[in-house]
Amino acid sequence: MGDPLLKTEGLVRDYHVGSQVVRALGGVSIEVERGEFVAVMGPSGSGKSTYMNLLGCLDKPTAGRYILDGDDVSSLSRSQLAHIRNRKIGFIFQTFNLLPRTTALENVTLPLMYGEIPRRERRKKAEAVLEDVGLSDRSHHLPTQLSGGEQQRVAIARALVNNPALILADEPTGNLDTRTGIEIMSLLQRFNRQGVTIVLVTHESEIARFAQRILLFRDGRLIGDEIMKDPAEAEKSSDTEAPSP
Repeated sequence: MGDPLLKTEGLVRDYHVGSQVVRALGGVSIEVERGEFVAVMGPSGSGKSTYMNLLGCLDKPTAGRYILDGDDVSSLSRSQLAHIRNRKIGFIFQTFNLLPRTTALENVTLPLMYGEIPRRERRKKAEAVLEDVGLSDRSHHLPTQLSGGEQQRVAIARALVNNPALILADEPTGNLDTRTGIEIMSLLQRFNRQGVTIVLVTHESEIARFAQRILLFRDGRLIGDEIMKDPAEAEKSSDTEAPSP
């Protein structure tokens, strides 16, 4: 087995609130291998969101090291972190974060506009990944013309279009009904089986059980790291789920 895709060593994040220092993250050390599907869980204030922000290069640690795909990103500048985000990380959010006056195809193309990729090639790549998520016939629709599940599929396509090293999914089923949420987990499982590394934050144990591994945070520390011997199969679960009203 080669080097892990990501590795954090004693990661600390402090925030200053008035004259006080609040420790949101207290020395977290984790390794995630390439091709893993990891769920991050914990109550509000547990540090999981702070940790995910650091993994996504949206914030910088107070102390400790973060190695992503062979690069130590712990002390990079804001502009360097932005470059890493665009090149190596795909994001999926609970609220989809699609541009409302922009078609599905244009939303998916957006991450490619920061590189030196010709327009025709950008369109071709975006069309291919929209087909992968089952939305080739909806590519010219605006977000308001799509269901919640379709909007999240567009967001997944946008996250994948750059072939990132890592996908970070923050409560990706939080705004969806149960059946649609399971369909989205089925899609994420499929891409994971194709080699995509996924780290997912969720409050729902039913969603976390689709992952191969569960990390549990509390009070800014990692208190649990469980390998799932038999991850749930989203496809099977969707067959037995009651139809949504």
